[in-house]
Amino acid sequence: MDRNEKKRIRDYIGEHLDVSGTRLTDDEAIRLRDFIDQYDESYKGRSETRRSTHAGWSSDGKYIRTEEFTDTFTDEVGLRRDYGYHDDDGQSGESSHVVRDARAILNWLRERG
Repeated sequence: MDRNEKKRIRDYIGEHLDVSGTRLTDDEAIRLRDFIDQYDESYKGRSETRRSTHAGWSSDGKYIRTEEFTDTFTDEVGLRRDYGYHDDDGQSGESSHVVRDARAILNWLRERG
């Protein structure tokens, strides 16, 4: 891919995602371009939840923590990541943040094939 084509693709990606400080290989730029092009029909509104349970230790002794991670593709190109946990001793918490960083989106796509 020549420089001008890569710049056009990067500018296109930059209209939808934060590419500041992100170096992209030709393959990564093409993958993000394709992701953006297919976003509405293949990703928008799609959600994936993962759960895990494990034991931990605190000053009060052993506890069991159940965690839930949910990734949801938002209306605009991006990913909302929700996290929640509940311990068998009554502790719980949750957090949420939106990811619009090109590198983070690439990592998500790479992890899920």
